[in-house]
Amino acid sequence: MIFKLRSYKPEDFETLYEIDQLCYEPAIAYSRRELRNYLSFPGADCVVAKAGAKIAGFIVTASADAWGYIVTIDVLEAYRRQRLGTLLLARAERRLAAKGVRQVALETATDNTAAIAFWQKHGYRTRGIRKDYYSGGRDAYSMVKRLNAGAKKARKGSEAL
Repeated sequence: MIFKLRSYKPEDFETLYEIDQLCYEPAIAYSRRELRNYLSFPGADCVVAKAGAKIAGFIVTASADAWGYIVTIDVLEAYRRQRLGTLLLARAERRLAAKGVRQVALETATDNTAAIAFWQKHGYRTRGIRKDYYSGGRDAYSMVKRLNAGAKKARKGSEAL
């Protein structure tokens, strides 16, 4: 499968919202308002992955000074296990590094073993637990990764896998 990456466009919003609803249970998925707010924050960035004409996934990040934050990474089930999450994450990290970000943080549910394994595989390490982070009293791991200087060179245009 070949995926093409590009920057978010406002006309992508409804599709991204629908993907987020499919990827996460209702207690975790973002409302339209929340997702719109994250996409409009100062320092926000969103990389969209397309498989042919269809959006297959996306990643939303935010940054300020030397810190970055992964808001969400969403990949439709049909495109999982094809390295799309890895491709999205790599592009997002390069873009963050190009902005001067040196550390990236995120939260993930303590009971989401697949997500924990994904983040650990990509160099994220647990820094603590945030109690009751998700509705329903679910805890989250706070995870952090230090970006290296080599990630600073962001590539332009599309990337295929």
